Amino acid sequence: MLEMSSSQASLSGRREEGSVGGFRVGVEQHDLPGLMCVTPTEKSNLTVDAVKLHNELQSGSLRLGRASDSAQLHMEEEGTAEVATEKSSGTFLSGLSDCTNATFSKVQRFWESNSAAHKEICAVLAAVTEVIRSRGGKESETEYFAALMTTLEAVESPESLSAVAYLLNLVLKRVPSPVLIKKFSDASKAFMSIVSSQACSSSTSALRWVLSCLATLLRKQDLAAWSYPVTLQVYHGLLSFCVHTKPKVRKAAQYGVCSVLRGSEFMFGDAAPENHPAAPSTAKFCVQEIEKAGGAKEATTTLHILALLRDVLPCFPAAMVKTCCETLLRVMTLSHVLVTACAMQAFHSLFSAQASVACLPAELNAQIITALYDYVPSTSDLQPLLTWLSTMERAHINLGRLQKDLCWAHLPRLFSAAMNCFLSPHSQVVSAAAQTLETLLSECIAPHMEDLGTVSASAPAPAAYLCKMFKSVEEGLTYRFHAAWDEVLRVLEIFFKTCGKQCHPIMRKCLRSLCDLRLSAHFPYTAEVDQAVGAAVSTMGPEVLLEAVPLEIDGKEETLDFPRSWLLPVLRDYVQGTRLGFFTSYFLPLAAALRNRAQEFTQAGKTVEAKLYDTLQWQVWTLLPGFCTHPTDVLGAFKGLARTLGMAISERPDLRPTVCQALRTLIHKGCETDAERAEVGRFAKNFLPILFNVYSQPEEDGGSSAQRRSVLDTVRAYLTITDPQMVCGFLEKASVKLTSPESSEFARLSILDLVVAMAPYADEQSLDSLYRTIQPSLQSKERSVQKKAYRVLEEVCAASHAPCQAFVRSHLQDLQTALLDSLKSAASPAKRPRLKCLFHIVKQLSAEHEPFITALVPEVILCTKEVSVGARKNAFLLLVEMGHAFIRFGPNPEEAMQRFLLLIYVGLTGSVTMISCTVLALTRLFFEFKDHLEFSVVEQLLQNICLLLASRTRDVVKAALGFLKVTLLLVDTKLLAKHVQPMLEAVGNLSDDMRRHFRMKLRNLFIKFIRKFGFELVKGLLPSEYHKVLVNIRKAEARNRKQRALKRAAADTDEEEAPPAQPKGDSMEEILADSEDEEEEEEERHRNKEWRKQARQKGQAWLKEGEEDEPLNFLDPNVSQRVLATKPGPKRSRGVSHDFQMSEDGRLIIHEEEEEMDDDEAKGADEEMADVLQDVGLRSKKNQKRRFREEPDDEEAEAGTYSQYRAGGSGIHRPLNKEPAFGAEYRSKKGKGDVKKKGQLDPYAYIPLNRAKLNRRKRAKMQGQFKGLMKGAQRGAKAGRRNRVKSQRS
Repeated sequence: MLEMSSSQASLSGRREEGSVGGFRVGVEQHDLPGLMCVTPTEKSNLTVDAVKLHNELQSGSLRLGRASDSAQLHMEEEGTAEVATEKSSGTFLSGLSDCTNATFSKVQRFWESNSAAHKEICAVLAAVTEVIRSRGGKESETEYFAALMTTLEAVESPESLSAVAYLLNLVLKRVPSPVLIKKFSDASKAFMSIVSSQACSSSTSALRWVLSCLATLLRKQDLAAWSYPVTLQVYHGLLSFCVHTKPKVRKAAQYGVCSVLRGSEFMFGDAAPENHPAAPSTAKFCVQEIEKAGGAKEATTTLHILALLRDVLPCFPAAMVKTCCETLLRVMTLSHVLVTACAMQAFHSLFSAQASVACLPAELNAQIITALYDYVPSTSDLQPLLTWLSTMERAHINLGRLQKDLCWAHLPRLFSAAMNCFLSPHSQVVSAAAQTLETLLSECIAPHMEDLGTVSASAPAPAAYLCKMFKSVEEGLTYRFHAAWDEVLRVLEIFFKTCGKQCHPIMRKCLRSLCDLRLSAHFPYTAEVDQAVGAAVSTMGPEVLLEAVPLEIDGKEETLDFPRSWLLPVLRDYVQGTRLGFFTSYFLPLAAALRNRAQEFTQAGKTVEAKLYDTLQWQVWTLLPGFCTHPTDVLGAFKGLARTLGMAISERPDLRPTVCQALRTLIHKGCETDAERAEVGRFAKNFLPILFNVYSQPEEDGGSSAQRRSVLDTVRAYLTITDPQMVCGFLEKASVKLTSPESSEFARLSILDLVVAMAPYADEQSLDSLYRTIQPSLQSKERSVQKKAYRVLEEVCAASHAPCQAFVRSHLQDLQTALLDSLKSAASPAKRPRLKCLFHIVKQLSAEHEPFITALVPEVILCTKEVSVGARKNAFLLLVEMGHAFIRFGPNPEEAMQRFLLLIYVGLTGSVTMISCTVLALTRLFFEFKDHLEFSVVEQLLQNICLLLASRTRDVVKAALGFLKVTLLLVDTKLLAKHVQPMLEAVGNLSDDMRRHFRMKLRNLFIKFIRKFGFELVKGLLPSEYHKVLVNIRKAEARNRKQRALKRAAADTDEEEAPPAQPKGDSMEEILADSEDEEEEEEERHRNKEWRKQARQKGQAWLKEGEEDEPLNFLDPNVSQRVLATKPGPKRSRGVSHDFQMSEDGRLIIHEEEEEMDDDEAKGADEEMADVLQDVGLRSKKNQKRRFREEPDDEEAEAGTYSQYRAGGSGIHRPLNKEPAFGAEYRSKKGKGDVKKKGQLDPYAYIPLNRAKLNRRKRAKMQGQFKGLMKGAQRGAKAGRRNRVKSQRS
């Protein structure tokens, strides 16, 4: 505990006979005459109690007691020795921990800190709270404000003053505005007196909190208060601290000024003025301070003012903004690097703020843009040039917001300047320039392109400005810019996307240049050219592109070069939103000509030429899906193309997938109106029979399985726009073929697939007929037929169309009977659609159908361990839906779930398989309906599961362990605490065989128990056989925590070091005042010295001399570009970076993948939980990673996974057919490195490089070593050669 300071003791003695002057608690907001702080001459009883309690809280002499008792304690005499008593958290927080005002919740969070400043704050808050309670107060913000203001005048020590100021800073933000308006005079006078007394103090804590209080007080004043000189006088007092030498004070003042100018309450009302009344005087202050500083070398004050202007410049009126901007421009002529950078930041913030016209008119914005061209940095100056580009970008965007035409008039000059930046040696500058141009095109040009017509080279403004901008970018294709061609092509791509539709006449020459450039030898940016040309295709259309750059392919070529065949893939990837008729008129004849030429070459026996032309005609056909994406002429063009497409589907198997894709694309993305859907749907009577016939043919004639799936997908798509009566007609014909004895098995299965697709679109009468047709197939012995019959029912039950829903409602009883009757004959492959069908039926059941659900329970439980993953998933979904059905049946969720669980419990009395399935079902139901289960039910369930752990069957034990893990995940620790002993006893009583088999599951279970209940408790409840595992778990957990901490520390050190950020208000450090530790102060001063040194280095500037012998002309208007913030010098080549570690002698250390092992036990536990959730159908196992080396899972594979099993891990689970790594036969089994094998060649040896071997005096010795090595290699080679000759002769 802190001891009472001498100032506090004297304060206590001086105010001993005082009384509270008008302090009343529990008053209304506006009843304040005596509520505010009192002058020192008034009498006050507040400090008698407050400081007494304050001191006793600090010394620890006050024991925990009632507030009324504390208030009546007698005050000790000055100098009385403090009573040393034991400390308790209750004593320290007697008036703090139960503080009901939420304003001080931040302080309550930090009460455990050992900081003296923290304890001072807590003590003051506790004392003030006790006094308010002793007066019968309600602990409102107003009462705290009054009490703290009184205390503020009473305290004298810097620590107490800082603590009271901090608490005032918290509470002032929530005090009602009328209170602060009424008491502005007294409060501001008290604050200003403290500010004046603390201005030169070495401790900054109290000063910065008082400045923050002052800012909050000013922000709460109404507009009328700012007409009084005293308000502006107080504000100017705050403003003067914006150039204070102490950073914390300066930042607090600058933040306060910003909050007043931008956040005053009257600025958000209906009658808010355009600018704050204090804005003009703030602007004058900034200008005066900058002019007063002049061209000083350090320019410290100027930098402070520029930092302030960066935040408040958008708040000034237009006249003052102009004055400030002129001042900024004058300051930038000093060529001081930091001053120029800060001025640019101020301009950037002005433009980014999107200020109103009253602050920044369009004309002033344009004038600033023009002026900033005089300050363009050199292309070699990295950071200033990046700042200039960013500022100009924001300036033009803001100008475009204010006045579009003026913005467009200024853009050509910026485009020209930005293109010059592409010549910079810095890649960051080139990327930033490209990004600037892209942003300007997207934000300034794109929104207004629809208003322009077609732009030509001779078009008047504003189109003429667009031509100039494009010419500037087009110039980037010249060889001068070859190092930045990739960025130039990216800007051209955005230009084509933005303006291609209207500006294609002026872009044709550029397109030809791009195509010629792509054909040049060793051109490295072919992908970028393809993207740029693709952007032109997507906006201009293929017709414009092919007019500018002809394809030069017509089927009559004498040579087979096809230099522009690369356009076909580009057209395929980017064409959309164009005329479908262009494909019919241009590409269809071209495809036919190319096919005829291919057939001619085939007949002539020229296979290569034939294949070439065949590939070209296929590439032409692949353009069709793009032409079907949002075409503009579906109504007029499709009828001319439909017959050709039908013939291609039936006669051209090689084109069938492409044509089917085109039809699907046209239906989904091309038919946007009812008329277009009707036009395409009109041809359903032609396309659907063709598709049906193709699908019904065997694979030899109907193509591969992928082609058949494509045809079926096309059928499904076409059915969405087909007339329902036509679908019913097709369905009737399909039913006839299904029952026809002439149909083959393949035909029947194909027809059933088509029926599955058509069923959701039929009417109720057709569905009734179809149901009678397929009902016998539900019990068919042919598994495929049975499965597809269930698929038909599934589609009908799941369909959202009204006829299907009406059919299900009218045939609900028949469906229930049929599904129950077919239960025994249901084949395993049919389980998935059968369960899905039941899922949709159960959704529509009401309370009278409860017996049907009861009859389904055994089947659903057993299906949770079906072979098919889909069947298991559907079984769990159906199980959950049945639970929801019981909840619907009522009477309340708890009773309904208890009734449903009684049906599930019956499975625990069945066979071993039934028991394990039932436990899985109970686990899933517990997971889903935990909120509807009473805890008594959960307890009973847990007891039964613990009994099942004694089973001798692994499946049952595995399911029971999974239930325990889910229980640990879901149940609260307090509720589960009394069941820990029986759970751990049941786990501890597992047989040795079970314990060995489930050792990894048990390990992960113990990890969860230890994390939830602690190591000692778990160890005490488990037998000694498990103690070794538990100790190992504790060590592994500690090791993992340590490794994670080291990784975080390593990541922190890799980051670039920067000065610590200013606290924002939620950190513990903010409550701290300046450190009282002299060592910390010394370290702070040392750090400040280092930062100042770095700042001086950053502030250095270099003067770039003239090229070669050219003298530097200081009268040159562009001489400012010679002042560099980046030190000029020869460009250093970048070192090759790699992620490999390096040994001390310079060798690379490369870890093989097999040797890299992740020993994070927590991840293993998480994956084990993922296994459990996957077992109950809650998570897919597809992407789950296995770590066999760490966690060899030797559990039995689940049913249905044998076909996908791949050996992996170690021991008996090692992969037997794995390809050995190169050199693996030499790898040591015990240690690292390679070993020699008898009868085999020596492993490859590396000779480390050593600088000593370059010594000429030791050259002979080194040569002797290498000669011996070479002689040995030569002898080995000779021996090998002789052995080969002998073996060949023999």
